[in-house]
Amino acid sequence: MPSLKDLKNRISSVKSTQKITKAMQMVAAAKLRRAQEAATAARPYADRMAEVLSALGAAYAGRDGAPALLSGTGRDQVHLLVVATGERGLAGGFNSSIVRLARDHASRLIKDGKTVKILTVGRKGNDILKRTYASNIVGTVSFRDVKSIGYANAQSVGEKILAMYEAGEFDVATLFYAGFRSVISQVPTATQLIPAKLDTAPGAATPAPSLVYEYEPGEEEILKDLLPRNISVQIFRAMLENQASFYGAQMTAMDNATRNAGDMIRKLQLLYNRQRQAQITKELIEIISGAEAL
Repeated sequence: MPSLKDLKNRISSVKSTQKITKAMQMVAAAKLRRAQEAATAARPYADRMAEVLSALGAAYAGRDGAPALLSGTGRDQVHLLVVATGERGLAGGFNSSIVRLARDHASRLIKDGKTVKILTVGRKGNDILKRTYASNIVGTVSFRDVKSIGYANAQSVGEKILAMYEAGEFDVATLFYAGFRSVISQVPTATQLIPAKLDTAPGAATPAPSLVYEYEPGEEEILKDLLPRNISVQIFRAMLENQASFYGAQMTAMDNATRNAGDMIRKLQLLYNRQRQAQITKELIEIISGAEAL
C-alpha cells in the first residue's frame, strides 16, 4: 500500500501530465484548421491534373512510343515504396497505420518474389520500418526542421524519385500516406505513382457532356511535361493530407489522454482520501486505547 506522500506525489505528477496533454490538444486544434484548409485546397488541383492526364493518356494506351512514366519499363520486378509519415509521434495510430499498410504491401511483393525498395518521407516511418526492413530502405527524407511544408519540399522528393527511375533502380513506385476525412477518421491510402495509373478504361465515367480539346503544343509534349510534375503534385497532396491527418489524430489522442488523466486523478484522490481516513481512524483508536489503559 503506497503512503500518503507517494499518493500525493503521484497525483501532482498526473496533474502536470494532464496540463501538458491539454496544451498539446489545443495547439493541435489550432494547427488543424490551417492544415485542413491547405489539404482541401490542394485536392481540386490534384484531381483536375489526374483528369487531364487521363484524357491525354487515353490516346497512348497500348501504343508504342508512349512516355516512359506512362508506359513503364515493361517489367514488374523491382518496386519502390514511398512511405510518407509524420516527423513526430504522440498521435495515436496515425504513423503505425500508414506503416502497416506499406508493410503488408511489401510482404505480399516479397512473397511473390519481387524486389522491394523503401524510401521513407518522415522520421517516424523510418524508425518503425527499419526494425524489420532495414536492408530494404534506400533513402530517408526528413522535414523535421521545416515549419511549413511547401511545394518545393515535395518537388525535391519527386526529383529524387525521378532520378532513381531514370537510373533504372525500380519499375513501379507506390506512395503511401493517410487521407484526411475528419478529426477522428484518417484513412491509410496507397497511390501508384510510376507508371502513372490513369483511368483510361473504355467504360470509365466521364463528365457530361464530353468535351473534345485541341492541345497546343502536341499531346506528347504536354504529357512529357505534366507526368513528372504530376509526381510532385501527388506527393505534395499526400504531405498536406498527412499534415492534416497528423493534427487530427494528435488532437484526438491528446483529448483521450487528458480524459484518462482526469479519471486517474479522481481514482488516486479517492484512494488518497480513503488512506488518509484510515490513518486518522487508526490514530484515534490508538489514542482512545491509550486513554482507557490509564
